[in-house]
Amino acid sequence: MPREDFQDLMGFLAVAREHSFTRAAAKLGLSPSALSHAVAGLEKRLGIRLLSRTTRSVSPTEAGERLLTTVAPRFEEIEFELTRLSELKDKPAGTIRVTAVDHAIDGILWPRLRPFLRAHPDIHVEIIGDNRLTDIVAERYDAGVREGSLVAKDMIAARIGPDFRFVVVGAPSYFATRRAPKTPSDLSDHVCVNLRLPTYGGLYAWEFERDGREERVRVSGQLTFNNSGRMLAAALDGFGLAYLPEDLARPYLDAGRLEPALEEWWPLCPGYHLYYANRRLASPAFALFVEALRFRG
Repeated sequence: MPREDFQDLMGFLAVAREHSFTRAAAKLGLSPSALSHAVAGLEKRLGIRLLSRTTRSVSPTEAGERLLTTVAPRFEEIEFELTRLSELKDKPAGTIRVTAVDHAIDGILWPRLRPFLRAHPDIHVEIIGDNRLTDIVAERYDAGVREGSLVAKDMIAARIGPDFRFVVVGAPSYFATRRAPKTPSDLSDHVCVNLRLPTYGGLYAWEFERDGREERVRVSGQLTFNNSGRMLAAALDGFGLAYLPEDLARPYLDAGRLEPALEEWWPLCPGYHLYYANRRLASPAFALFVEALRFRG
């Protein structure tokens, strides 16, 4: 249907409800003559009279009554949905889908989302734990969380956490029968708990740095996980050395339940960033979500 038919239909509906061109024109912000011309044009295009006009009143014909009954509810539904969309500007609502690694979920997202969700009960958040380098656009996520160095250049990124170190740790029971490694290459003589990264389809090579020198070492052992929490549990139980974010291991190091190794080689990693596609019209809910997570340290 041509655009002018929609505009003229709205004019017809207003006149049919008000039974007056004058009152309908005032509601629509038109002159009575302009409104009369629009309705007449609609009748001409449809080839049927919609309104009976007298000097004192205006009322729908049989065809006009049928059109009023069938079309008016559709326009009311459209007006209702447009009103609801407008309300979102003032009352943030909706669902936000995020993909993140488990370490970021446990250490950053969840602690900051607890007060955020209580303050905004109409905002729903879906968080998917995943170690893959997810294509958030293709998989219809609103945002992802990864280390800063892993965020694609065409994404908008907001830092949500400080830089952190990866550490090598083992239980006292493990070191009771083995000498601690002195260099990353010594790890070939040790049992290690591996991490599998599905994006690369293989096991993660442990990364080290000292005096500007970088090394990557592939380790071996009896266990492989795709979750740092389970790697920590295995290390605590003495099943080998684990390569973990320092904040995850620190309470157990301080308590003596884990011991450090290769401390001079622990690398500093860029903090976690929330990244998302360039959206000119981000929803108010998403804008609040970003601000709630933004790192201010």
